Amino acid sequence: MIYLDNAATTKVDKRVLSVMKQYFTKKYGNASSQHLFGQEVKKDLEESRSIIAKSIGARSEEIIFTSGGTESNNLALKGLFFANKDKKRHIITTKIEHDCVLNSCKWLEKQGVKVTYLNVDREGFVNLDELKKAITKDTLLVSIIHGNNEIGTIQNLEAIGKICKENDILFHTDACQSYTKVPINVKKQNLDLVTLNAHKIHGPKGVGALYIRNGIKIVPLAHGGGHERNIRSGTENVAGIVGFAKAVELAKNKHIKHMEKLRDRLIKGILKIENTKLNGPIGKRRLCNNVNICFNDIEGEAIVGYLDSKGIYVSTGSACSSHTLEPSHVLLALGLSALEANSSIRLSLSRENTKEEIDKVLEVLPKIVKKLRKISPFK
Repeated sequence: MIYLDNAATTKVDKRVLSVMKQYFTKKYGNASSQHLFGQEVKKDLEESRSIIAKSIGARSEEIIFTSGGTESNNLALKGLFFANKDKKRHIITTKIEHDCVLNSCKWLEKQGVKVTYLNVDREGFVNLDELKKAITKDTLLVSIIHGNNEIGTIQNLEAIGKICKENDILFHTDACQSYTKVPINVKKQNLDLVTLNAHKIHGPKGVGALYIRNGIKIVPLAHGGGHERNIRSGTENVAGIVGFAKAVELAKNKHIKHMEKLRDRLIKGILKIENTKLNGPIGKRRLCNNVNICFNDIEGEAIVGYLDSKGIYVSTGSACSSHTLEPSHVLLALGLSALEANSSIRLSLSRENTKEEIDKVLEVLPKIVKKLRKISPFK
């Protein structure tokens, strides 16, 4: 098996699994319990919170644990709106956000919020002048994804954060794909809210976090016992949280360099195939593990299916959108036609992938493309 769908999810690191196990069988107390057994678990929970906070230059009390990126994004956008609905009702985002942000914005529009969806250029970058022009006296929040999940574009958070700070506007970023791969510093980049999750970085599924800068009011989406500073009630997923923190500790710069080398080797090899093009930027402005290629005139789904039969697992885009046959909204925003968007596939790496695996893909893929081109009805 060659797994190249790591933007959808990653394999849990054995060392992460190892530290998690004890919280199911030995240290299974409730972190909210007042007895010693529960408080020992609480201590581990807070140590994990501190590790994650430190990784982005935040304070421990500014980290709220959630069930993952989708919940964190919903909590950031909706929770902020409910806390400010009598003051400001304008949100600025982009056309290439993850579905959970776009769908949250569509829901907020039904509640009377005005949402501006910024265009991006051919590589997926926001135009800072357009952002400035979109700001009004009623603008509450700018929400822009850090590293795009489909095309790997890394936005300049520092420049965006500076604009937001100058205009006294809150700034949120979805950093699920970029976390531990691209430096994040909430002070340097003027970030007010940051969405993180574990399962993109060799941690467990079902756990994420939302950084909320001290002083920002968020109305909770779920009410209960007042866990997580009264913002996210519910018994904490301690095993998942401890695993999350361990995954963060295990992420190293050498892994980024390894993935960059494999990414560039893969891109260079695939682009040797006739009538192909890269979607998104090249080099340092692209996530180290992301490759998105348009093969022109053949169905991306067909390529994925043939690769699947060879034990090579890739995708046509975001896993969260795999239930729909609609062209990728991200690729359409770049200016691709519906046909070009549907002719594209995403290959996403992890630190566990090898040069030998990449070379195997580059051996198999051209044959598949050649076969599909012969029978393509689009030529």
